[in-house]
Amino acid sequence: MSASRIFSGYRALGYVSTDVPLATRFHRKHKENYVVTSVGGSFHVYNCSKLGIVSVSDIHPDRISVLATSQRHIFTACQNTIRCFDRGRKAIHMYQGHKHNVTLLLPFGRHLISVDSGGVMLVWDVHSEGIYLTVEFDVSSFEITAAVHPCTYMNKVLLGSRQGPLQLWNVLRNKLVHTFAGWDQQVTALQQAPAVDVLAVGLADGRILVHNFKYDETIMKFTQDWGPVTAISFRTDKAPTMVTGSAAGHMAFWDLETKSLKSQTLEAHGKAVSGMQCLPNEPIMVTSSGDNSLKVWIFDQADGGVRLLRMREGHSEPPNFLRHYGNDGRSILCAGQDSRFHLFSTIHDKHNKCLGRAYFNKHTKEKRDLQKMPPVTVFAAESNRESDWDSVVAVHRGLRMATTWSTMKGTMGQFKLDSQRFHHGSQHRHTTAQAVDISPCGNYVAIGYSSGHLDVYNLQSGKHRGSFGTPVAHSSGVEGVAFDACNVLLISAGGDCTVKVWHFGSRSKARVLLKEIKLTDHICRILLHRDSNMLACQLADFTVSVLDLDTLRVVRVFRGHSNSITDMSFSGDGRWLITSSMDSTVRTWSLVHGRLIDCFTVECPVTSLSMSPTGDFLATCHVGDLGVYLWANQTLYTFVALQPLPDDYVPKTITMPATANMVTEDEESTPEDEEIVEYEQSEFKTPDQISDELVTLSLLPTSRWLNLLHLEVIKMRNKPKEPPKVPKSAPFFLPTVAGLTPTFAVPTEDKDEEAPSSRIIVPDLHAPSEFAGMLLQASESGHYKPVLARLKNQGAFAIDTDIRSLQGEEELFSFMDFILNRLQTNQDFDVLNGYLGLFLQVHRDGLQTSKELREKMQTVTTSLTQAADFLDQDMRQSLCLQKFMVSSKVG
Repeated sequence: MSASRIFSGYRALGYVSTDVPLATRFHRKHKENYVVTSVGGSFHVYNCSKLGIVSVSDIHPDRISVLATSQRHIFTACQNTIRCFDRGRKAIHMYQGHKHNVTLLLPFGRHLISVDSGGVMLVWDVHSEGIYLTVEFDVSSFEITAAVHPCTYMNKVLLGSRQGPLQLWNVLRNKLVHTFAGWDQQVTALQQAPAVDVLAVGLADGRILVHNFKYDETIMKFTQDWGPVTAISFRTDKAPTMVTGSAAGHMAFWDLETKSLKSQTLEAHGKAVSGMQCLPNEPIMVTSSGDNSLKVWIFDQADGGVRLLRMREGHSEPPNFLRHYGNDGRSILCAGQDSRFHLFSTIHDKHNKCLGRAYFNKHTKEKRDLQKMPPVTVFAAESNRESDWDSVVAVHRGLRMATTWSTMKGTMGQFKLDSQRFHHGSQHRHTTAQAVDISPCGNYVAIGYSSGHLDVYNLQSGKHRGSFGTPVAHSSGVEGVAFDACNVLLISAGGDCTVKVWHFGSRSKARVLLKEIKLTDHICRILLHRDSNMLACQLADFTVSVLDLDTLRVVRVFRGHSNSITDMSFSGDGRWLITSSMDSTVRTWSLVHGRLIDCFTVECPVTSLSMSPTGDFLATCHVGDLGVYLWANQTLYTFVALQPLPDDYVPKTITMPATANMVTEDEESTPEDEEIVEYEQSEFKTPDQISDELVTLSLLPTSRWLNLLHLEVIKMRNKPKEPPKVPKSAPFFLPTVAGLTPTFAVPTEDKDEEAPSSRIIVPDLHAPSEFAGMLLQASESGHYKPVLARLKNQGAFAIDTDIRSLQGEEELFSFMDFILNRLQTNQDFDVLNGYLGLFLQVHRDGLQTSKELREKMQTVTTSLTQAADFLDQDMRQSLCLQKFMVSSKVG
């Protein structure tokens, strides 16, 4: 039995890159550069032209620590195991021989060099998975931190160490060629320069040295003030520029001709630039970082710097609040601890949108003067008027003002909502906004404060439109606020254990209090299902009370969580209430039966959850996790018996969804996977090779065979409306040749040739036609390919003439032998049906004259039926699979 009866893991959103350096490769056939990034337990492959995701690998048992690419393969290191991927998804080779975690990979022709944390360097044969060479280093004196293969250095690898020295090894002879003294600093990066014998060395103290290793001489020295050099790359588009990345996320551009700093880009990434690569022969550069972003830059600035061309990014810090946006359930609005808003699409990653980061002074011209706002704790969104004005209002941690956001423009809005009453005196210095909700019409927003005030603002103008209570709505902080579906009622809940229902439609400045409901404990959060008027109140004693606003009574109380409840969500039809807690459980309660119907635990506690309005997916975000996880509702496509769970039910831990299907270690070594690998590497098969498996078509134009049964109709349609006109005759003394176009007859010079005795040639009416002769000859030899080739090369009317020329029982019998022979090969199924249909139409009377012909026709019918059934079965299976895939994508 699975951990959850209702939900199953579907996929994870928001993952782009980790701190593992990216890897690039050029596909010669596609003429396209691809970039590979790690997203934890799997890797993504993107094309550099549009940053569109091409493939997602299978899941590794643990986090990927190293990535490397060759011209054909992608190599990954996970713990002490190395995997080789052929097409960006399936692992075709596994290399197991390291006893410690692998820290470095370097493809080397048909070999692969790997280094682990224990100081062991192994050289693998890529295809045989055998170890070619083993070299052990003493990590106390030489711990390898970087490796590169210098151009034109046959079988040689340069290794950099944490202690500072560098060593040049010949891996073919297992020989140390030379040891370089280094610069008394850890080598953090090694990169081959466009010039032969020259490499760039990045050090931990920020120095970059362009060194000639043939003569052991330093050509240039540069220093960046931002800490260790994390990445180095050279432009190869005839621009003498070297680019370096730092641990602070900055990039520097060095002019190799003037030996000076050319330009710099500050805060290119929020964290260290882990990967950097200039694309060959293009003014394009791709970078990745641990801030969960992948960026493509173009060198088109006047100072030699770069401009951001395109990017993919997710949250750099864990998200803490999310909600579905819109009524179609296809978008998820998420706010993270990095003060950013992201709009994730459940359909395709290309629809993802970043709304930017919250700043106090967003419109300042100097980027360095931007002041980041604290993270968003809660927000409200309404899509009804998103094209007219801002549709999202967010409350920030420790701030009194609330910010507006526009999902249509994808940016922070123009208003910062704050009442003037808080600007007078010092009593509201520490007042903060705690709850927010937007009216269904999208015009008004209500904000509750820690001081007990409850204010209403107009979203179009950003002006204050009144407050509730005299002078405050609650004696304690307002913990929740909600509008009803008709804009008539406004519900507020406070830390004073009360839920108050206000009349929102009153025009007086002091709104009218309709009802006050007292609960048993401090209210932490409320959630209103507008269609059913059910209000869920999260209490401090880890219980949830559900109120019916029509009767203003408590109708349900749910108990079961053993720690603080983090979030709640109603299903689209209002029959379920889903809650999450810091006890790592997600519980589904039935409002109809008032019982728990589903419960499961997760690895990390859920911080926020949201059920889509269509009821197809549950979205969750977790403590310390950058992703947004989707869980599919199984009740939509299969029968699930939702019996109430017993009080002593022990929930099971569910496997977290990922960006690809999960593959375990045991499954990777099964024979079925080897068959899949054989299929992926299979070569092209001709129709003759697959005739036992499939029915193939001729690929001829349909004009050659489709209209063979309608030639009479075509002749009638193409019949000229007027009779042909007789051409003007030439003068009587000029001989002409008869025809539509008058042509003069050229006299022949051969006068000695004797004239024929007679102008009338009597044909032999009993001789077979040329086509019939080919049929009779093929019937004797058993080779019908020339007959089929003749028919395939002819037009429809020529085929009609050949088939009508058949006479006699022997010729008709030979033609049916030809059809039967070709049907048994499972080839040219379409044209053979066309030829057979015309043959039956022309010779249907003659086929009934002989018993042998009727028996032969029965044999042809049986063979034709078998081929048609075989083709029909495959077509039905393919159409069924296609409909299933389309319906699953739409759902």
